Amino acid sequence: MRLRPSSFSRSLLVGAVALTTVLSGAPIVHAAPVVTGCLDQSVTGSVEEQRLDNGVAGGPSVPAQILQRSGFDHQVALFTRLLCTTPNSRAAAILVHAQGEALWRTATHRAQHPVTGTDALPATDDRGLYWARLSMALALRQWQPRFGLGTTERADLIRSLEYTSRGITSSRFSPGVRKILVTGFDPFTLNADIRIGNPSGANALTLDGQRWTINGTTYQIQTVMFPVRYTDFDENMVENALAPHYRPGPQRADLVMTASQGRVGIFDLEVYNGRRRSVSSIGDNNNLWGGGTINAPVVSPSMPAGPEWLTSSLPLARMAQADVTPFRTRVNTSVLEIPAGQTAPVRQPLGPTPGSIASEGTGGGYLSNEVAYRNTLQRDLLDPSMPAGHLHVPVLSFDPANKTEITDPTYETNREDIVRGAQAVLRQALR
Repeated sequence: MRLRPSSFSRSLLVGAVALTTVLSGAPIVHAAPVVTGCLDQSVTGSVEEQRLDNGVAGGPSVPAQILQRSGFDHQVALFTRLLCTTPNSRAAAILVHAQGEALWRTATHRAQHPVTGTDALPATDDRGLYWARLSMALALRQWQPRFGLGTTERADLIRSLEYTSRGITSSRFSPGVRKILVTGFDPFTLNADIRIGNPSGANALTLDGQRWTINGTTYQIQTVMFPVRYTDFDENMVENALAPHYRPGPQRADLVMTASQGRVGIFDLEVYNGRRRSVSSIGDNNNLWGGGTINAPVVSPSMPAGPEWLTSSLPLARMAQADVTPFRTRVNTSVLEIPAGQTAPVRQPLGPTPGSIASEGTGGGYLSNEVAYRNTLQRDLLDPSMPAGHLHVPVLSFDPANKTEITDPTYETNREDIVRGAQAVLRQALR
């Protein structure tokens, strides 16, 4: 029997009440996730989604432990329960949009408020959002609704979940403030260690919606989170997220800073962004290769027209003065280029030479460099006066002795220090 619209409305109300409980910080009673009958578990998820089952043999997977200890297992169970009661495609679109934005709001709220519970992961842990989103995407992929759902419609629902749960659809500024947009990334290199998080993502979660008053000026910060997937970049997710904040109007930002995890022990303020992909040693989170090498770098098929190199317009010298103890900062000008008329890449410590091809920007040849390039290209195309550029935060590391546990004091302190340092660097940009 199909649910009538009134029944679906009641289901959404139940979901809203549950979400309100999570957002209010009220104690959560942990129960086993509800088993539902609307998912076909024989449908294979993406490579990224298949990692949901990775972990130690004989116990819950690492992602399952992270979901349970961060409380996001309840978000996933609620989403699946509501999905199974959805009566038609219009209701499904409404549900996915609402639950995606609720997931983002829950993650940012959690990151900015004290967390209780002896077994709970710290507030700034970014991994719960990542694994919850993948769990919900897998549920959409396996969902067998009571009505017809075409391949394109299902893909549109998954895309809606991606955009809403990454803050892209809700990065709206209030009037009367200076507007700052900061981005972060999902965890990556998960084949090497399924437990890892990304401190640039943790930083984004702690900043979203914050208001800072510096030298008498009030700033509002909005954030978004990008995937570590070439396909999403090729489908112009970066432009879709950033371009509205470069155009004239109430949502125009006053500064746009992309951020990602970079090198050990250092905050790198990246000066030169290269147009091309060249990393061949690691794939993205779906184990896909970008197609380039340092000897033959390639341009994304969706990249808008632009020059080989772009330059940060952030106040880098001032930002480099931030106190980021126990780390240090560096204004990084080193690039890898193929000089004009040559075929082999050459390291240039002081930046590119005229006519060269970009093998690696100062931020490398992976998606960190590409998000920086796409950001500063939007600046040049839409608002050349905008301060825009990229920050690489230090690598987040576990205690070397910890090979199996999903967290440890070293890991947690390391993440807190990186987040604090990233925010100190941003504050310096606003002085």
